[in-house]
Amino acid sequence: MSATTCKIATFNVNGIASRLPHLLKWLQREKPDIVGLQELKSTQAAFPEQAIRDAGYGVIWQGETSWNGVALLARGADPVEIRRGLPWDPSDTQSRYLEAAIHGVVVACLYLPNGNPQPGPKFDYKLAWFERLTRHATTLVDLPHPVALIGDFNVVPTDSDIYDPKRWRKDALLQPQSRQAYQTLLAQGWTDSLLAVHGDAPIYTFWDYFRQHFARDRGLRIDHLLLNRKLAPGLQDAGVDKWVRGLEKASDHAPTWIRVRVPDAPGDAAVDAAPVEKARKPAAAKTPVRKAAAKKMPAAAAKEAVKKIIGKTAATASAKPRKPAKKTN
Repeated sequence: MSATTCKIATFNVNGIASRLPHLLKWLQREKPDIVGLQELKSTQAAFPEQAIRDAGYGVIWQGETSWNGVALLARGADPVEIRRGLPWDPSDTQSRYLEAAIHGVVVACLYLPNGNPQPGPKFDYKLAWFERLTRHATTLVDLPHPVALIGDFNVVPTDSDIYDPKRWRKDALLQPQSRQAYQTLLAQGWTDSLLAVHGDAPIYTFWDYFRQHFARDRGLRIDHLLLNRKLAPGLQDAGVDKWVRGLEKASDHAPTWIRVRVPDAPGDAAVDAAPVEKARKPAAAKTPVRKAAAKKMPAAAAKEAVKKIIGKTAATASAKPRKPAKKTN
């Protein structure tokens, strides 16, 4: 069976309005096929849709006043939306999760809560949100279609993923519960792409604005691209576009990407293949992550729905992004 090579990227822009020139420059230079954006910090109406479409990308987004916000971009096509927000908590209106079919891949873009200060309600919300993500991920990991979970997870998986773990030991990003939740997610069968490609070599995706941390490469790895069993065997390369972080008034994150071979039809990649993780043992967690309730989504129905959406997006993958209708007052 034939297959295509796709570049998938995640980028926490830390404010789409102020970072739009950087985003457009990066899109033009690196030409990713699929992009997930986080921390738009933009209302739904203020999102710069036309500028992104003029750059050759179809886009869907979920904005939120002042905070959060996620978007999915598709080069030369329009994403086919699957869902907005995670299930199981209708009271949660924060814009943190967006899922769509793009170029034959089911892509979930997420912005996991930071959780600071901890302990406290913000950290409790982080863990509760992580539980919902993990539950929903069980409906995606074994789909007969390629699936990628991408975004800012706000978790430093191990001490090898940060320049100085001692300085951050009390931060929510390094707490045993956060790390255990991430490992529980991976244990479903997801492949951590950067870990699979680079192993224990230090590779960072975030550098804060203090004490010249970027210039000194004192960073953290908190932006992740996780692949299900269908997509993981096609992983070819992974990296970070650090040059974007070096621009004037840049986001504190850099675009993080993978290059992966995407099967065109079921059976092209081994569904039962084991993830291609390199050996790195996570730090032991002192406090176990809370278990979700036993209720599950109907997996068969979810698989059938995604199958129909994948078929639709494959048929339109070569189409140019449509122009939005003109607004009238």
